[in-house]
Amino acid sequence: MVREDGKRNFVLVEDGEETSVFSGTYPRQAALKAARRLHPAPSPDDIDGKATLRLRERGTDRVHIYEGWAWTEEKDDDAPEWMDDHVTRANVSKQGIEHLEA
Repeated sequence: MVREDGKRNFVLVEDGEETSVFSGTYPRQAALKAARRLHPAPSPDDIDGKATLRLRERGTDRVHIYEGWAWTEEKDDDAPEWMDDHVTRANVSKQGIEHLEA
């Protein structure tokens, strides 16, 4: 279901349980937020494992499935002073959509 601001809520499904809620205009935006919580690799070239992210869209029977991974890198030169020296970046690749049975 779409909120007034155009964003939708997606619930992360882990081991059959709904654990966290991420919002975004598109499912990929919510998947990127979820992927940043994964254990990050030291660099984008050293990605060891990719995790499967299953995001159920609230108010629908759709489950968006992504393969996600994360890594750390040094912050940009124009980043604010209060940021840590290293930031976590993420990427996702859509694997498909499943529909839950009623």
